[in-house]
Amino acid sequence: MPHLDPATTALLTVECQNGVVGEESALPELAKEARDSGMLGRVAALVDAAHRAGVQVLHAVAERRPDGLGANANARLFRAAGKLPVRQLTGSRAVEVAAPIVVGGRDLVVRRLHGLSPIAGTDVDALLRNLGIRTLVVTGVSSNIAIPNAVFDAVNLGYDVVVPSDAVTGVPAAYTAEVIRNSLALVAAITTTEALLTQWASAR
Repeated sequence: MPHLDPATTALLTVECQNGVVGEESALPELAKEARDSGMLGRVAALVDAAHRAGVQVLHAVAERRPDGLGANANARLFRAAGKLPVRQLTGSRAVEVAAPIVVGGRDLVVRRLHGLSPIAGTDVDALLRNLGIRTLVVTGVSSNIAIPNAVFDAVNLGYDVVVPSDAVTGVPAAYTAEVIRNSLALVAAITTTEALLTQWASAR
């Protein structure tokens, strides 16, 4: 893993929100994996370490209007999401960042009403460029869809991308290791939460 300069590095948490990984998740299997694997706790530890080291933190949240205006309906995933008992409605508890992650005063929360990516079609790229960010650390869920989208979009936009392998997950659990090994490792630097915590501790 390369040395990460806190001044030009940002940490992105992806869909670490109550309605996805919280106790009242619309996706209970994914939420259980996020908690039981320790992934959610590791993301929280990375956020805390980033705050202490002066690394900018962004939280990417997926939500939709109650009337669904502007939301995609061109894939089975989107249509199924609209029928779930827990919906990621704007302003609801479901779209709040989930505990134990603590949102800091300088953190940026970027919300999207459409699509699969936390980066494409959102404010993330413009915010990162305005902040002088060159390296993006990607964490969260899920390794099935949103995490690969975030990594590929960031790479296509010219960022160096780092993925702590134990701070992302999806379902089934074994799939995460496969997508990291066969896809993400080809375009991003793969590391661990412990390695990042050690590096950021020395940067304080």
